[in-house]
Amino acid sequence: MDILYGAKIAINLRKTHLCSKEECERLLSFTNNSGPLFIIGTVGISLYGSSLIGFLLLFTHILGCLTVGILFRSWKQKSTKEEYYSVSPNENKLQNITIKNFGEILGESIQSAITTILIVGGFVVLFSVIISIFNTSGITNIITLLFEPICNYFGVSAKITGALFTGFLEITNGINLLSNIKLKQISINIILSAFLLGIGGISVLLQVLSIVSKSDLSIKPYLIGKFLHGFFAAFYTFLMIQIFPIFNFNL
Repeated sequence: MDILYGAKIAINLRKTHLCSKEECERLLSFTNNSGPLFIIGTVGISLYGSSLIGFLLLFTHILGCLTVGILFRSWKQKSTKEEYYSVSPNENKLQNITIKNFGEILGESIQSAITTILIVGGFVVLFSVIISIFNTSGITNIITLLFEPICNYFGVSAKITGALFTGFLEITNGINLLSNIKLKQISINIILSAFLLGIGGISVLLQVLSIVSKSDLSIKPYLIGKFLHGFFAAFYTFLMIQIFPIFNFNL
């Protein structure tokens, strides 16, 4: 599911009382992810020049998402049950849903899509400017120098630190930098790209927060879920590269 649409669905389910607060928070933790078009088209083909890498990242991205969903299946489950038990059996949760005609639904869909595009585009431009400021002021270089001894110890380029820092701010710019770093083992770049795709970055976090803030849903499960997603996506990518020779791009 594409970024922001998962948050919108969770909020709509909450507003119509079809799901409890805890259930919507569980949905929020694993339903806001990068879409196939971005992962395969932008990351795989445009940045890495390989559709195979795109499909690998998409597959591990989905695996990481499902893993987080399974782990969060018991998130505040007791509270959810108590909420259900406190509701009268005769109460109809569908009573707040109003029937709309096709024209109204189509108009609202287009309006919602345009709003989402403006939000995403605005945040991407904003963080592109912030990243440019960090690069121009030398902050990114300072961070790279600080972690250079650690990178040298593991035998990787110190430029990875700057790319990860950029990716924590905005994933597209970060993955772009990772794909341009020349390493003997390109699999490292791919694994780190899977990690960035999983966590989403601060830009995506603020996009989701701009939607969630209109409801009573907590952003905490989303934060935990995204870091877990990044970890599992990177782990699954590592396993796929080690197990299947077709994904060993170091050969």
